[in-house]
Amino acid sequence: MAGGWTRDGAVQDQIDDTVSDAVAAARARMAAASASGLGARYCDDCGEAIAAKRRKALPGTRTCINCQGTRDGQVRHSAMNRRGSKDSQLR
Repeated sequence: MAGGWTRDGAVQDQIDDTVSDAVAAARARMAAASASGLGARYCDDCGEAIAAKRRKALPGTRTCINCQGTRDGQVRHSAMNRRGSKDSQLR
């Protein structure tokens, strides 16, 4: 049940769109990481050796654990607010 000027199901549509965007972004990051093939023996960012267990667990990895953690912390999300609050719709 939607309220105000929205149609029925509009809130669920916003939730579905947000989830779809997040999944697409994650898949794009995964594809970019594994597109290079077998991966690297040394981290692209810091030059340290990548552990053999990490290379085996994540084929195509190009970064060590520390540098990947830094990259993951820098992920930017969409600036579009789809939460449906009236404040965000008025901006």
